[in-house]
Amino acid sequence: MPEIRSNPMATMAVAASALRAQQGRMRVIAENIANANSTARTPGGDPYRRQVPVFQPTPVQGAEGVQMLRVDPDQSDFKTEYDPGNPAADAKGYVKMPNVNSLVEALDMKEAQRAYEANLNVIETARAMESRTLDLLRK
Repeated sequence: MPEIRSNPMATMAVAASALRAQQGRMRVIAENIANANSTARTPGGDPYRRQVPVFQPTPVQGAEGVQMLRVDPDQSDFKTEYDPGNPAADAKGYVKMPNVNSLVEALDMKEAQRAYEANLNVIETARAMESRTLDLLRK
């Protein structure tokens, strides 16, 4: 069985990478929420398309952290609404609406916030443990 060693700096670096990734995720979600009702500027044009963050593992101080690699467009279908008075309506009076579900985005935001808080707690706990260890060594 391999020996397990505690490396507080690696622990904090991994948690910090996750903080950055979740922060980026929250920015993408906030953009989706802000554009949930954004229609096209031209008749029959495509509205705002929901964005989805893509993460990848990344080496961090001898451990494996995470980073947001890119943001991809969600290829799911647009919703349509009948609104012939809308400037974005096509010839039949239908307006393409963004493929953003505000409820899903709100739940994703809550999940990202909780993950952010959990990683913040990891950093705070690692710092406290390191501080206590140093206090014990001084005695």
